[in-house]
Amino acid sequence: MQLELIQQKIYEVRGQKIMLDFDLAALYEVETKVLNQSVKRNISRFPERFMFRLTIEEWYQMRSQNVTALNQNKRNNSITPFAFTEHGVTMLSSILKSEKAIHINITVIDAFLTLKEFALLHSDFSEKLKELEVKYDKQFDDVFEAINYLLKKDSLEKQTKNRRKIGYIE
Repeated sequence: MQLELIQQKIYEVRGQKIMLDFDLAALYEVETKVLNQSVKRNISRFPERFMFRLTIEEWYQMRSQNVTALNQNKRNNSITPFAFTEHGVTMLSSILKSEKAIHINITVIDAFLTLKEFALLHSDFSEKLKELEVKYDKQFDDVFEAINYLLKKDSLEKQTKNRRKIGYIE
């Protein structure tokens, strides 16, 4: 399974990186119904910080912003998908015991870790960029102020050259 393919199925909801039940079911090559039944039989392993059900608003927003649910037209609209956090996906490995599930779980966890590493690297980069913007914005403001002063001075001098002088003329 390609890491990039899995990373495309990781979304951010409620400030957490999650994967949806139907995407995980497709990766594990089982029906969504089967995956959800296994989870419900072991619900004590999935506290809300590991897995939660999307609200209708979150679901519709995801459907409108992403191409997440092209194959979800048959889904009952009143039942929203389960969202599994990284820890929820890890917990799935304890209830899905096939070789395929073990292999997929390892790959999915690698995808989450890669995204975390990228986010940390990216946050350092964006902090540095903000520091540079603050530093150079002040300098650019000073430069623009000086240019504007010179332009105004130039235009004032042109206006005064074209005017007829009054007073004592030698």
